[in-house]
Amino acid sequence: MELGALLGFAGACVVLNLVPGPGMMFIIAHGVGGGRSGGVAAALGMATGTMAHTVAAALGLSALLRAAPAALEMVKVAGAVFLLYLAVSTLISARKPAAVAAARGSRRSTLRKTYLSAVLTNLANPKVVLFYLAFVPQFLTPGGWAVSAQILVLGAVLIVIGLVMDGAVGLAAGTFSALVLRRPKFQRRLKELSAVIFGGLALRLLTEN
Repeated sequence: MELGALLGFAGACVVLNLVPGPGMMFIIAHGVGGGRSGGVAAALGMATGTMAHTVAAALGLSALLRAAPAALEMVKVAGAVFLLYLAVSTLISARKPAAVAAARGSRRSTLRKTYLSAVLTNLANPKVVLFYLAFVPQFLTPGGWAVSAQILVLGAVLIVIGLVMDGAVGLAAGTFSALVLRRPKFQRRLKELSAVIFGGLALRLLTEN
């Protein structure tokens, strides 16, 4: 694999991560609703999902999904349904008294749920599949390493850059949230904002081609 191609891909990943997208909005929503730890947990979940996509692309599963439009559509619908579930559950949580919300479950279980939600949301995003099919091949070096090995290396670069930038976004959103969480009214409004973001992401996923 050529160094120039690797550096070019890294630069492209930075630019792509700077553009607000569903993943970033998801992380912001969890950072706003769950504080800094919630934002970081969401970023880690997104990175894990990207890791799974990378392995799938290296094994050729992404191309298989792209060749079966019905399967790709099912993935999209499943992701939208899951995001709608997050929107409704977050809205219900916002309507409950602060004392009740604080008494529910441990902080560890909440972070685990956030992490798993991020993983599933990333896995259900068909645009990540298309990314590996349309964008990554442009940086593959013919006649060099095996294609699967090159995809794994490029995927690792994407994961590291994405985790650093997404983690920063999650921390920033969580820091903002921490400044206003002392006031129950603001806490409720932040959760409602998170619910709106989740609902908007679901509608976007369903309406995009």
